[in-house]
Amino acid sequence: MAFGDRSVGVAAGFLSALLVAAGIVAAGWFVGEGFEAGRQDTSFVTVKGLAEQEVQADLALWPIKFQVTGNDLALIQENIDLNLETISRFLTSAGFSGDEIQRQSVQVQDYGMGYGGQRPEERYSVAQSVLVRSTDVGRVADVSRRVGELLRQGIVLQQDWQAMGPTYLFTELNDIKPAMIAEATAAARQAADQFAQDSGATLGGIRTADQGVFQILPRDQIAGASESDQIFKTVRVVSTISYYLED
Repeated sequence: MAFGDRSVGVAAGFLSALLVAAGIVAAGWFVGEGFEAGRQDTSFVTVKGLAEQEVQADLALWPIKFQVTGNDLALIQENIDLNLETISRFLTSAGFSGDEIQRQSVQVQDYGMGYGGQRPEERYSVAQSVLVRSTDVGRVADVSRRVGELLRQGIVLQQDWQAMGPTYLFTELNDIKPAMIAEATAAARQAADQFAQDSGATLGGIRTADQGVFQILPRDQIAGASESDQIFKTVRVVSTISYYLED
């Protein structure tokens, strides 16, 4: 090989080596940047913020269910009408308006010949319900404790899953949601700030945020009690927020 050819070959080899070295340096820089970005992306803290508020029910539903039995449906209906009049007087005298008293559907059971061909003493059992729907939850609570007055007037009351005392509802949840979310978010931010200070980092922006589910709970935690049985309730929300941590 001539001297000139060797010179060209050496130059070409040197240039190739230079390009390879430059490629390695560049690759290392990109890897380093990627690692840094990944490290920053994984440097975060997840905290929870709690907000609670005591509320009072603003709607009460009180079903009053009674039963009349007999063999003559026409006579049974007369007794049902009399019972309805008695219940209506009881409720109106307690301060409820006619719009708050609603007559519900009738349930009729016909026992026919009964079991084993033996006809029961009373063939028909008819149940009638009256629903009290009122925003005066205090009145409903007070009057519902006086149902014994109906018993003394000969009304046979039924207690089942459809009529087990008043149900108290809170219907204004949407009105308090914004303030409670703000409170839960502030509590989460405070916890994240404290964590960042303790770890020697600076708190960055929000990485992810979960508002949480609003829960309406009984204010008084009694075993077996439902929140719908209590006038006073506790509304709770827990927000989960992740913040970036910066060195």
